[in-house]
Amino acid sequence: MEIKLAFLLFTTLLISMVACENKSQQKATTIPQADNAAYLEKGKKIAGATFTALSGKLQAAMKEGGVANAIQYCNLAAFPLVDSLSKVHHADIRRTSLKVRNLKDAPNADEKTILEAYEKSAQAGKALKPLVREIDEQSVAFYAPIKVNNLCLQCHGKVGETLAEKNHAFIQQFYPEDKAIGYADGDLRGMWSIRFSKGVGNKENNE
Repeated sequence: MEIKLAFLLFTTLLISMVACENKSQQKATTIPQADNAAYLEKGKKIAGATFTALSGKLQAAMKEGGVANAIQYCNLAAFPLVDSLSKVHHADIRRTSLKVRNLKDAPNADEKTILEAYEKSAQAGKALKPLVREIDEQSVAFYAPIKVNNLCLQCHGKVGETLAEKNHAFIQQFYPEDKAIGYADGDLRGMWSIRFSKGVGNKENNE
């Protein structure tokens, strides 16, 4: 009888400890509303600056030598440019998709979950909004959808239509495992995935 009672008390204590631990974890992973809004703004700022830098360089390369020149630029310079901007903004900046051109852009498990949710919402005709998720006690991740526009179609459109066959053949020389084609204007291309430290008033804002 005493053994059963002791076992019952031990089980009750263990359940209580687990419940308290889960409650503590839930509390720790909740981002206050004010901070969430600030992180969204910071993420948008970083994504906007990166997009402006990339699109400016890409359009210049396209104007100078067409799709072939733009593809070579992307292959050689896009990653170094994003890496340099990551250092400027003290963040880890990525662009990822369910249909990648460069295998380095393949999504991790968390990114794939967000991308699939965006894709599902897009297919249902719902608005796609940026969002923030806590990674750990020190950092957060910002995600935002990237949609296709007419300029993108010259490299990511439908082969034989918006993407010329000769340009598609050239793309395959650099990216033989390319999946990033077949898009139409307004389609969901992928998303920004940007990680940075908590605390909006960090190095980026103090320098």
